[in-house]
Amino acid sequence: MSDIEALIPHRHPFLFVDEILSADEDKTIGIKTYDESFAFFQECMPKQKIVPNVILIESMGQCGGAGIKKSGIGSDALYGFAVMENVRFFDTVKFGETVRMIIKNINISNRAIKQSGTALCNDKVVAEATWMCARL
Repeated sequence: MSDIEALIPHRHPFLFVDEILSADEDKTIGIKTYDESFAFFQECMPKQKIVPNVILIESMGQCGGAGIKKSGIGSDALYGFAVMENVRFFDTVKFGETVRMIIKNINISNRAIKQSGTALCNDKVVAEATWMCARL
């Protein structure tokens, strides 16, 4: 996680990327294994042992941001979600499962970043979305 912490400002318990497997100007691939020990997971849906969908979207956004930084494109500015489009969920992710995220860079400027992402668990698509982040 220390490698990821060098790329984005998020920290435990709100850091949702474990590793960036590859990153270039077009695409980033990263992974996250969700640990049940996060207190807010236990409190969010105590009878369900699944990762909240909003965390999957946050994971994809963090993965995309880390990939931009790792590949050396974009600025060092801080960006935050501004727009979500075409968000779809297809299946659940259980605690202990690893999600692979594939993030595509659509447009990167000094003021905004537009990306789309797909989250896969056991090679099955569980979520997809397009988003824009604005410079804060």
